Amino acid sequence: MNSYHGEFFWLLAMQALAYTNAMNIATPIDAKSPKLDSKIGHTACPHDCPSTCALEVEISEDGRIGRVRGAGDHSYTSGVICAKVARYAERLYHPDRLMHPLRRAGPKGAGQWQQISWDDALDEIAEAFIKAEARDGSEAVWPYFYAGTMGWVQRDSIDRLRHAKRYSGFFSSICTNPAWTGFTMATGVLRGPDPREMGRTDCVVIWGTNAVSTQVNVMTHAIRSRKERGAKIVVIDIYDNPTMKQADMALIVRPGTDAALACAVMHVAFRDGYADRDYMAKYADDPAGLEAHLKTRTPQWAAEITGISVEEIEAFARLVGTTKKTFFRLGYGFTRQRNGAVAMHAAASVATVLGSWQYEGGGAFHSNSDIFRMNNAELTGRSMKDADIRMLDQSQIGRVLTGDPVALRHRGPVTAMLIQNTNPANIAPEQRLVRRGFARDDLFVAVHEQFMTETAEIADIVLPATMFVEHDDIYRAGGQNHILLGPKLVEPPPTVRTNLFVIEELAKRLGVADRPGFGFTAREMVDRVLESSGLPGYDHFLEHKWFDRQPAFEEAHFLNGFAHPDGKFHFRPDWINQPAPNKPPTAIGALGPHGELPVFPDQVDVIEVADPEHPFRLATSPARNFLNSSFSETKTSRQKEGRPEVMINPVDAEANGIAHGELVRIGNSRGDLRIHARITIEVRPGVLIAEGLWPNKAHVDGEGINVLTGADPVAPYGGAAVHDNKVWLRKDTV
Repeated sequence: MNSYHGEFFWLLAMQALAYTNAMNIATPIDAKSPKLDSKIGHTACPHDCPSTCALEVEISEDGRIGRVRGAGDHSYTSGVICAKVARYAERLYHPDRLMHPLRRAGPKGAGQWQQISWDDALDEIAEAFIKAEARDGSEAVWPYFYAGTMGWVQRDSIDRLRHAKRYSGFFSSICTNPAWTGFTMATGVLRGPDPREMGRTDCVVIWGTNAVSTQVNVMTHAIRSRKERGAKIVVIDIYDNPTMKQADMALIVRPGTDAALACAVMHVAFRDGYADRDYMAKYADDPAGLEAHLKTRTPQWAAEITGISVEEIEAFARLVGTTKKTFFRLGYGFTRQRNGAVAMHAAASVATVLGSWQYEGGGAFHSNSDIFRMNNAELTGRSMKDADIRMLDQSQIGRVLTGDPVALRHRGPVTAMLIQNTNPANIAPEQRLVRRGFARDDLFVAVHEQFMTETAEIADIVLPATMFVEHDDIYRAGGQNHILLGPKLVEPPPTVRTNLFVIEELAKRLGVADRPGFGFTAREMVDRVLESSGLPGYDHFLEHKWFDRQPAFEEAHFLNGFAHPDGKFHFRPDWINQPAPNKPPTAIGALGPHGELPVFPDQVDVIEVADPEHPFRLATSPARNFLNSSFSETKTSRQKEGRPEVMINPVDAEANGIAHGELVRIGNSRGDLRIHARITIEVRPGVLIAEGLWPNKAHVDGEGINVLTGADPVAPYGGAAVHDNKVWLRKDTV
């Protein structure tokens, strides 16, 4: 038994649960008593995860953090967090952490650096921005950021500088858009039943998310229902991952076919009397039209598409059809296909056909992002935003930096960038274009980071950044229901600065420090956000730690009607005109092959369908010990993950003469790379899984898996289909 299993079985003993498979590398709050000479600080996990766990951090007398644990008195975190965050001290005190501003002293990417002062670094960034603006206009500067921290102040203040200076806009498409669009097409809003109801249900359907590896709290509550109520856990995914191993019913579908499964389940519901016709008559827009549409969407039809058997589809439909209190927990993974928005809409529709929303422990949940009603207008400088400034797509950074006229909105080049909280030289699609773009001699790049990431390596100026326990911020949790304070708990190294500091200092040098929103400390800005949102202030949160924003049952379950103007759940979405949380501006318009989207829930093959030249479908699923490109720098996470590998079914391995551990080459029209083979029955024939995200340099030839992923947008409102790739596979002969 390895250390993973040992730790988990100890946790199960604490919870008196009788399961035999390791659920997660997790740590309960009482896993280890704090040292006598330490105190406990309260904060929130800042990383790009829907759980936003409430944390308790041991702080020693000399001001260093020790063990990090989940807050036992937080009703969603419930004392359990992932092990990579539990060992955060390994990251905070990593010997390779950036500690000083650096100036490139040789060719781009050569690794030659000169240590400089903070004033010199900021002066040079401001000078480069001023030169770029004078030469090519303000849109030549592109501030680029994402979710390396989910704290509002440290993440979003860069937008205030953007708007004040009229720099190019940032369309943040890469992660959430297909999922959010599909869900709001159905409900009109991005919220749902209280996620804690997963602990009070009779059936939990975990659809398209490997919760054991990426959202441990989903499993905490699902297993509580199993233990206390005998609830069934159904898992729908594309390979036999750790969450599948916890399932009472495991359904492994072919990538990009989730909508077909949803349609067949609804077909059975209408056919066998599970459909709640009275509920739909009151709450849905066109149940009769949907029923007629689904007449031909039989289990036999879906079996051919999904690869699961008719018997499995019938059994799943019968289980959810006869279990009123079924909670559909809909993840992001299955929406990272070119038909992802359609898949999310179809999965949410199942709960409406069954009338599951009526019951505690029932309904469909994806994200609670719309319940928090927090006002970020001053924080992001919204009053200074100019609608005529172009918006550039985050996912298409490779195309932007290599001069693609469509990606540039038919305007001038980007010649200067400030990058915070993200690592596009590793995580962005179409990596060969990305690397080529960053290599341009006329492109100035400043990167504010915690480690020398692959994006920092090709920068002109690198600035060292604080970590979450070293600054103040406020967080809200999409996967749960709390606003959480993240106060500064320990002092940062004296030469390291916050994101907010960089934005404020650049504003001074660029002549906009007198504009609205500038001039406040992080704590003051937290207070201003909370006050403008009608919420208690910083001091209240410092005492109470979090604020529960969950709506009343009737609102959360849409018993007063759904959020569309007609009050109905929309089986017939308006794919082009419907509002959505991150709808592209009018100047961009609808994206992708939106004309092919269906009138009702349906399977639509706008995905990269395998063909004779590319007979395999590749998904780039998340690894347990990494979070995007974060934690890939820590020794323990790297040791536990081993090395970059591609999972191959034994049938495919034999057909291609590939042995376990051998190097193989996979590729498509975007590029190719070499990677080690992991032969396993955990994947279906015809499907390849590369868990990551590993740094490019960790791969054999220095090119990572995103060489193979595309940046063409998901219809109708954009997004990156990183799990939707047709590829060829060959035994390496080099």
